[in-house]
Amino acid sequence: MALVLRDPTYAPRASPSLGERMASPFIRDKRDLPFLALMARLTVTVVPTGLALFLPGAFRWWLAVLHLGLVIYFLGPFVLMLHNTSHRKLFKRRWAWMNFYIPWVLGPFFGESPMTYYAHHVGMHHAENNLPGDISTTLPYRRDSFVGFMRYFLRFFFYGSVDLTGYFLKKRRRSLMLQFLAGEIVFVGSAACLLLVSWQATLTVLILPFVIVRFGMMAGNWAQHAFVDPESPENNYRNSITCINSTYNRRCFNDGYHIGHHLKSTRHWTEMPEEFLGNMAAYDREGAIVFTGLDFFGVWMCLMAKRYDILARRFVRLGDLGPQGADIVTLLRSRTQWHEVRVSLPSRHLVRN
Repeated sequence: MALVLRDPTYAPRASPSLGERMASPFIRDKRDLPFLALMARLTVTVVPTGLALFLPGAFRWWLAVLHLGLVIYFLGPFVLMLHNTSHRKLFKRRWAWMNFYIPWVLGPFFGESPMTYYAHHVGMHHAENNLPGDISTTLPYRRDSFVGFMRYFLRFFFYGSVDLTGYFLKKRRRSLMLQFLAGEIVFVGSAACLLLVSWQATLTVLILPFVIVRFGMMAGNWAQHAFVDPESPENNYRNSITCINSTYNRRCFNDGYHIGHHLKSTRHWTEMPEEFLGNMAAYDREGAIVFTGLDFFGVWMCLMAKRYDILARRFVRLGDLGPQGADIVTLLRSRTQWHEVRVSLPSRHLVRN
């Protein structure tokens, strides 16, 4: 039986919609029209409620709860809009200045210091591909260990900026390093100044989203690169996973297709399901791990609870080469353990959990 995907794809309209006609002079790809709609929703909800909390005498805890609820509700779609527009610029060259609106204006309301996401994800992570040079590599840890994850998260939270600065210095990418540092300094400096205005508002609008988003991004990256084949950790089919048929994909622009994204980082988000279906034989041949009905946070929770039985039930057998029954659990366990992989690790990464 053919595998059915329910994730969003793009079908050209016979005649452009009003929104497409209005947006076409500004954006590079009309398939990204949902980003404009999301930007508009955030501009009239998250931004005004956040700013209102700083007005003299206006802070109310009910408004703080409302604002934080909006941030959490829109967090996934926002981060994946930021992700996609970091890889593929949204606005045409004539309107290029508008590309700063997402990271510099909307980003801080979601705990994203300007330029940090771009520098870390595009400038470092994709270049290093979860191998030892990647400062957020999962290789030195047991990926079904909560203790291991907390060590991973806390290192990123407290030392991530230092590690990323050192990485760019080593790679002699000073321009990107300076952009990243400028964003970090502006964010931290603004938060420090606003604490003098209202510590409650600053906690709600900047500090809590900062903690939440960094935890969420690390949990996501942990799950995306939890199942690594120690014999070929550089193989994108075997160091990443793909999650299909989830609400997450429908809300977050097909982000579950992480293998396809690492195969080609600039592939458009609407093309991900088509790439997966058209390339399924290679996924099967390479031993790729695909789950259905789970998102990355669900995978992360299963790993923290060591619920390989749930993961096995959600495992997609792509063809005749895939494992069956108890062999699925054996495969999944073998991919999450610490291994001294054949790509030599720096001494600070040789940690067992």
